[in-house]
Parts: sequence; C-alpha cells; structure tokens
Amino acid sequence: MRNIQTGFALTGSFCTFDAVLPAMEILAATGHDIIPIMSENAYNTDTRFGSAQYFRDRIEAIAGREIIHNITGAEPIGPKRLTDLMIVAPCTGNTLAKLAAGIADTAVTMAVKSHLRGGGPVVLAVSTNDALGNGAKNIGQLMNYKNIYFVPMAQDDPDNKPRSVVALCELIPEAAAAAMKGRQLQPVWR
Repeated sequence: MRNIQTGFALTGSFCTFDAVLPAMEILAATGHDIIPIMSENAYNTDTRFGSAQYFRDRIEAIAGREIIHNITGAEPIGPKRLTDLMIVAPCTGNTLAKLAAGIADTAVTMAVKSHLRGGGPVVLAVSTNDALGNGAKNIGQLMNYKNIYFVPMAQDDPDNKPRSVVALCELIPEAAAAAMKGRQLQPVWR
C-alpha cells in the first residue's frame, strides 16, 4: 500500500508556523508523503518569528523535497493527481476569502483549486484575527462546500482579540484522518 500523498500548504500567519510544523512531522512519520507548498509571501518573508530561509529549511527537511512556491509549480497538482489530501495550515483570513470566492492567485490557492478538481479532501487550519468579524462569512461559506473540512478552532485571546480564532494545530493529524473518511470533526471549540 502506498503512502498518502499529502499537500501541506502554509500561508502567512507566521506566528503559527512553530505550532504547525510538529503536525507536519507527525504526518510524515505516519504514512504521509508530504508535498510542501508555501504562498509566495510565506516563502519569501522574514519576520520576528524567524527568517524565511529558516522555515524553508525546516519544511524541506521534514518533507524531503523542495517547496512548491509559485502558481506554475502548483497548477499540475490536480491534472497529474499528485495529492490525495490537501492541508492548508495555517490558513489566513486572506486565503479563506480567496478560496470562498474561487480566486487562485497564489501557489496555495492554486494548489487547493487544482486538488479540488479531482474531488479530494481539503483541510483548513484557520489562523486569523478577523475570523469572528469579516472572515466569519468566508468560514461559513467554506463549511458548506463539498470536500472542505476544518481543523477544530477556538478563540485564542477573547479579551484582547475578540474576533481572533486559531486552529488547534495538535488536531491537524486527526482532522486529516477524518477528512480522508469524509468526516468533519467538531469545528468550533469553546
């Protein structure tokens, strides 16, 4: 039996990279061949959370292959059936809005669009400061789409950031396994 071909796409919620990468490691250790994908901004931007090169090196070490980081690299994913599963973690509010609107103008949104062409599951790990504001309509819309699943999410700082929501990244592997069976874990936690 072959391993699960898993696209693992990261967008620019840089503060969650350290929470997401352990999930990528777990998946790689449990039968997933990781195909790493990064939005152009995530791939190129140095932040206070670490340099772009630092994160690229970590991701490529986990996956054992180069990162897809442009639209032309992501487009063949669907036609060539390169992935069985697509995970977007972290998934920013910007990416949620683009996915809800059908916009494919980054490596990540193109990878998702291309993967969905074959009807495979997509797992989104939300990380956005406006999830309970402007982003709520996009989350609600995507929850109604076939083959879109969410990692359980919760408010990360209700007192200081009342509209902010972050996925429970430790549940990415469990959410991925459920999505492969066509099942959604309880998406909203206390």
